[in-house]
Amino acid sequence: MKYIIKKIIGLIITLLIVSILAFFAFEVIPGDPARTILGTEATESKVQALREEMGLNRPLTERYVQWGKDFLTGDMGISYFYQIPVREMIGDKLPITVAMTVLAFCFTLLLSVSVSILSVRYENHFFDRMFLILNQVTMSIPPFFIGIIFTVIFGLVFRWFTPGGYVSYTESMSGFLSYLILPSLAIALPRAAMTTKMLRNSLIAEMHQDYVRTAYSRGNSPWRVLLCHAFRNGIVPVVTFLGMAVADMIANSIVVEHVFGIPGIGRTLIGSISKRDYPVVEAIIVLIAVVTLVMNTLVDLLYHRLDKRIEV
Repeated sequence: MKYIIKKIIGLIITLLIVSILAFFAFEVIPGDPARTILGTEATESKVQALREEMGLNRPLTERYVQWGKDFLTGDMGISYFYQIPVREMIGDKLPITVAMTVLAFCFTLLLSVSVSILSVRYENHFFDRMFLILNQVTMSIPPFFIGIIFTVIFGLVFRWFTPGGYVSYTESMSGFLSYLILPSLAIALPRAAMTTKMLRNSLIAEMHQDYVRTAYSRGNSPWRVLLCHAFRNGIVPVVTFLGMAVADMIANSIVVEHVFGIPGIGRTLIGSISKRDYPVVEAIIVLIAVVTLVMNTLVDLLYHRLDKRIEV
């Protein structure tokens, strides 16, 4: 119970800081939403009238307090540019980005664990040497370029999927998840390569510990020693890295969505920034922070379960 209360307080404080930064940052950067809407030819009187109507002339702290109260009740404000509720604009887009991030995280975990175990088991063999080369190459390629390569190979050459042929989850859940596989892999591969390198080095270090030699002396097979003894201790330092990688995956999903023509919050975020549509941008940033914090909390729970000595 103490741990849960501690995490809840941490979440509240972090979200409060993020919301303050998101709200105040867009108030100091150049650009006037009212002038953006009316155009550069609008007179100053029209601009000021629209600012008054939008509430932009009210004190900054007063606007933040009101925005925060409305956000807690589910009211994310009205889009400056489209004049529709922000909740309607991003309500059907957030699940897409979240699903892609979760899939990318699962692929990262699956690939890094399986490849690391095989690499350690066959250390200095042909597989291990090939892995080191491929791993180094994969780490150096950004996710959006991997997405372009996937689109050319699997979309244009083999025709396994139709580039831009996104299927909504409201139409077909299987089609939706199928289309997200390649984008999620594009996001996951560079992070999986980094995670694999860390986990491989950690497992190799564990395999030279005294308790491993004791396990061998008791007649345990190499596979059993690796999986049942070394792995549990070797993965502990990697778990923290996986938690930090979540935010990076969300950030990369914004670009990868453009490559695959996926209507997630990334395209909405970029368009809203260019239009100075601050209510939309602020809502998306806070929601991304919520998703990131929730996934990091789950990672913390796993970290604590793997090593009871850790106080989280």
